[in-house]
Amino acid sequence: MTHKKVAILGGGLSGLYAAYLLEQQGIQDYILLEARDILGGRIMGFQPNDEPYSFDLGPTWFWPDIQPQFAQVIADLGLAVFAQNDDGNMLVEQSFEQAPRELAGFVTSPTSMRLTGGMDSIIKALAAKLKNPDIYLSTRVTQIEHKRDLITVHCQESHADTEHSVNVDHILLAIPPRLVSHNIVFSPSLPKELITQWQNTATWMAPHAKYIAVYERPFWREQGLSGSARSMVGPMVEIHDASEPNHSANQDNNAALFGFIGIPVAQRKMIGEAQLKAYCQQQLIRLFGEQAATPIAHIIQDWAQETFTATSFDTQEMSHSLPPANAPFQGAWARNITGIASEWAPEFPGFLAGAIEAANIGVTRYIALHKENAKA
Repeated sequence: MTHKKVAILGGGLSGLYAAYLLEQQGIQDYILLEARDILGGRIMGFQPNDEPYSFDLGPTWFWPDIQPQFAQVIADLGLAVFAQNDDGNMLVEQSFEQAPRELAGFVTSPTSMRLTGGMDSIIKALAAKLKNPDIYLSTRVTQIEHKRDLITVHCQESHADTEHSVNVDHILLAIPPRLVSHNIVFSPSLPKELITQWQNTATWMAPHAKYIAVYERPFWREQGLSGSARSMVGPMVEIHDASEPNHSANQDNNAALFGFIGIPVAQRKMIGEAQLKAYCQQQLIRLFGEQAATPIAHIIQDWAQETFTATSFDTQEMSHSLPPANAPFQGAWARNITGIASEWAPEFPGFLAGAIEAANIGVTRYIALHKENAKA
């Protein structure tokens, strides 16, 4: 049976950054297991018609003024950034009977920044830097056993129903705490208080859905509009310009609008994706006119329907709380497991910056424990 120093469970931002940090410390004896068939986790891009740019189905923004650690990672990876477009007036939709009101727009402070080419650029950049070949997709962890100082991770290939196992010294959980407690069996069990904490920690984005419509050009800017809108009648409650930067009238196919859908999870499921897309398109026509009626492509990403993002606990809007403990304080698992998903970050839980923050803390903890064990 294969033996590795570290198993990283989850190939989203925190998992990939943890792998990057381990390699920076000269540690390549790890294995990374990701249940999806792509890396990125909740960072996911939409590339219509195989265009070279990507629109964010997951997180979109970061704020370097207050998240310098994340901004430094972006700079170190050499990724291009640009400010969210806020130029122009915004629209407010209060009822179906009244035309949308046009109000003076405002620039967010601190400035909301985006990555050129989409937020999944950071996933591609980190993955390209990793040298370790032991990164496996479509591999779901089902059980973790701890027997006589030996930790065994049991996993299953999604497409082949083939079971595998690997022995490790330490586990970095790059999976949201609620998903860990819901999907993985620990033997012996984790402390009951810790399981309760993790179950009660909302998974960021899990109840949410986004709609994106891609156009040939940002026609709303020609109307003096920023692309921002707020609505009390929906289905989208908040809308923004999702275009790539440096637009001019003759640039094609990388203009877009996106919106957060305010319809509850259960109701979205009853409506169905096709009808919900039609409602979203009708709303954009109400707000921005008939030019919104003919998108090149449009898509809904409903994170509540994602098996590896949401559980049955995630049907309601998130209630934010303090991050839970990232490891047991005592017992069999106290020195062998560390939570590093964004929800465990002490300063920016749930945010992209939180994934970097939590991964740093987790890898630092592992290295300290590893040195202590070596001296013992």
